[in-house]
Amino acid sequence: MLEMLKELEKLGPRKDVIGQSVKDVVQTLVDDDLVSKDKIGTSVYFWSLPNCAGNQLRNMSKKLQSDLEISKKRHTELVEQCESLKKGREDSDAREEALSEFKAIEQKYNNLKEELGQYADNDPATFEAMSN
Repeated sequence: MLEMLKELEKLGPRKDVIGQSVKDVVQTLVDDDLVSKDKIGTSVYFWSLPNCAGNQLRNMSKKLQSDLEISKKRHTELVEQCESLKKGREDSDAREEALSEFKAIEQKYNNLKEELGQYADNDPATFEAMSN
């Protein structure tokens, strides 16, 4: 298919197709690399070869296959990392006790932080900064 855009736009109304839609469809095909476009002199020509679409599909397939292999390897690494991190974290009485103690200390820290926030208005440094 080797046609000029003007010729395609002329052929469109004969088949009850709007000329502007022909231009839009051709541009979409060019953008998707299904049709090639080249300017020769003052004319712009469009063409499509049967092998081009097949080559693009094969290249895309190879790329997706390599991406899949990389993703599978990454998944395997992450599963192994997860398993190694689980070691030493088995449920036990000592672990449960340490976790409950940690949560209590964390709660106390948050309470003290809130209380400190209440006294922020009386901070000498804040008062001096406001007076300056």
